[in-house]
Amino acid sequence: MSARIDGTDSEESYAQALVAGGIDPAKAREVARKTAGKRKSDSQTEDLFGVAVEPARSAGTAIVPPTPREQIAPTLLDAASTIGTEPPSGSEIAYLHTILCQVGLPRGPKAVEGLTVFERMCGGAALRVTAGALWDGRQLVQQPIPYGANPRLVLAWLNTQAVRTRSPIIPVGDSATEFLRMLGKETTGGRNGTLTSFKKQIQALAACHMTLGFNAAGRAYTYNGQPVRQFEAWIQPRDSQQRPLWPGTVTFSDDYFQSLMDHAVPQDVRAMYALKGSALAMDIYAMLAERLHRISGRPVTLHWKSLREQFGQEYRGAEADKDFKKRSRSQAWTRSLRCSIAFLTGRWAV
Repeated sequence: MSARIDGTDSEESYAQALVAGGIDPAKAREVARKTAGKRKSDSQTEDLFGVAVEPARSAGTAIVPPTPREQIAPTLLDAASTIGTEPPSGSEIAYLHTILCQVGLPRGPKAVEGLTVFERMCGGAALRVTAGALWDGRQLVQQPIPYGANPRLVLAWLNTQAVRTRSPIIPVGDSATEFLRMLGKETTGGRNGTLTSFKKQIQALAACHMTLGFNAAGRAYTYNGQPVRQFEAWIQPRDSQQRPLWPGTVTFSDDYFQSLMDHAVPQDVRAMYALKGSALAMDIYAMLAERLHRISGRPVTLHWKSLREQFGQEYRGAEADKDFKKRSRSQAWTRSLRCSIAFLTGRWAV
């Protein structure tokens, strides 16, 4: 996986480097033009993972795309060229708890299959999620451990509203469909539609118990409880003509709300929405957003062991680091890292 950030001032050579990284030539020229100013103000070249790339062709030669390693969606390219050069303001700023920037929720169903407890630790941060139950009007229904992009997006949105209003009571619209639209997601029905998946994951999030452990200012802190104190689950009315009930508001527990207010990390809403199709991409972006602003002076080396602890704890055994490193060279990892770097720096990792 090549993760070089090319800070060249030349639009032509930068476009050449983007094409060498698998980006369409026309789109590469457009991105190079839009980000020229940003690159001139920050021309430091860095290789995050110690992997060199071939130098770009000299300016003036024809751009000939090589066999592409991957294709970055035009929507992500457009988002990156805007986000990387125009700082967020007002409603474009979202918030995550600092622990969830360092150790995220499970990313997929395989990570929680057959489990009622999920735990992840990295450095001075730890997260434990325990599945809970919700009353459906007739019985307590066991919920799964929340996983994937949906609970990440929902929790970020709820956090943001709580921080902005300084209130633990958050309005969530009059229906699940309206809430999905508020999150910027399309709504589709049916067993495998976005609405069904969304309901399942937000109910799992509302029911779960979280333990957050972290170190700060020489002390060890623990939050232990349910982030959501009150949630009215969807109840299917006896009258089939009446739509299922929707809570209208979600209420954070006092402890979680106070911990969030003390340890909220700003994120760019535009980046989160652009990456909402991948839990991995959202985690990488959150980690970099939380980490980069704390780095000053000498560069910081990211070791594969540390990255595995943060993003690949499912890899175990004697070859865990090696297996994770091999997996991280995949297109999904490469794309997620490149997009996150572009959103935060205005420069494409090529």
